[in-house]
Amino acid sequence: MKKVQLNIEDIFDVPSAVIYEPDKFKSIRYVSIDSRKIKKNTLFIAIRGERLDGHDFVREAIKNGAAAVIINRRRLNRFNNVKVPIITVKDTKLALGDIARIWRKKIDAKIIGITGSSGKTTVKNMLAELLSEKYRVNKTEANNNNHIGVPLTILNTNETHQVLVAELGTNHFGEIPYTADILAPDYSLITNIGDSHMEFLKTRKGVWKEKSFLFEETIRNCGKVFLNYDDPIIKAKHSGKGNYISYGLSGKVDVLGKIKLFTDDGRPVMEIHYKKKKTEITLPVYGEQNAKNFLASSAVALELGLTIGEIKKALRRLNSPAGRLDVQRYKNFILIDDTYNANPDSTKASIELVGMIKTFKRKILFLGDMLELGSNSIKLHQGLTNVIGKSGIDEVYTIGPKMKYLHKNLIKKKLIAKHFTGRKSLINYIKNLDCYDSVILVKGSRGLHMEEFVSEIQKRTMN
Repeated sequence: MKKVQLNIEDIFDVPSAVIYEPDKFKSIRYVSIDSRKIKKNTLFIAIRGERLDGHDFVREAIKNGAAAVIINRRRLNRFNNVKVPIITVKDTKLALGDIARIWRKKIDAKIIGITGSSGKTTVKNMLAELLSEKYRVNKTEANNNNHIGVPLTILNTNETHQVLVAELGTNHFGEIPYTADILAPDYSLITNIGDSHMEFLKTRKGVWKEKSFLFEETIRNCGKVFLNYDDPIIKAKHSGKGNYISYGLSGKVDVLGKIKLFTDDGRPVMEIHYKKKKTEITLPVYGEQNAKNFLASSAVALELGLTIGEIKKALRRLNSPAGRLDVQRYKNFILIDDTYNANPDSTKASIELVGMIKTFKRKILFLGDMLELGSNSIKLHQGLTNVIGKSGIDEVYTIGPKMKYLHKNLIKKKLIAKHFTGRKSLINYIKNLDCYDSVILVKGSRGLHMEEFVSEIQKRTMN
């Protein structure tokens, strides 16, 4: 098996690159931007971030064994006595992308790109788990889905991998075109088009315009796209274009999923129809949104050659990551930790799950602001009123300036509603909360740090 590595000719292909002491250059097997994570034959790229500047750690990287370093050409005079090859470039962030683009052409793994307004991380994790039943899989770690994370994910993929499942995120125009061009996917999937990052993408049309570049790049590479026909924008904008597989919960699609029912604790029982065959599957994860995430993952897995039997076997290993619709069962109540992030679609889906669960009677919500929603933010927060009413919620506790507008709507309803202006007062309230016979959801955008309130509720189980 031929090892994936960078040679000096590859470095010459990096725009604006100038290499000093090229005779000392050795083939590169690894690329890192973290001076603490240096192996033999590692290229260290000095990236300036919001808090730290990689140029301050160049000597540490060399001390730890870096074989070569890439720096901004304006910083060269700081490193006159360095004894490994130095490569100077105009912009080290762009150089990271250029290096990843070169590396991408050297790896044989099939590459799958995933984006969307919500569910993309869950689909990435689900799909990677399914595919690992048949293939050697690499995937985006944590939330490394931006202009830095996507190149690093590619550079962490080598000859041992058969498939890479890569997540692409965005909150500004231009991010997906940049990362999709570097990724050059063989397959791609957009989970949905919703009201996320509206502060910068403005409208759902803006969200589609940005995210659809992933499809365009895939088609340009003669790849295949997976179309969610339950999403009206995706269906209308991309129906019939290029090489594609359609999937959905209804209609005429290549992969059809039908939700037959939900178990008493909220797990979907699904029927999957594919190539004139059908099978019933009870998912180990919760809610309608996870049924949709599983259907998307299954559509890709089936296309890549997995059998239904292999998918069922892989399902046993599926679980919800912390903070992502993580259903925690205790003796007298259920706690749903969905604090990783929030937008209107994911929040509605989480509230609906609370309404579905029948094992405990009382339904309680702790909701924090949904951020980056732009000029429609107040209206979108108020829009949660109807789903709360339809889901049979008993109590709603809110925090954040935008959630105050939802609270004003809720006090007109026949349920208990209280708004908190400070974190300490909400924590004190939770300390005295009676959790008995309850289903409790904690949900909000990352900026609200709602996980702190989850911890307080968990402490109740230790008393």
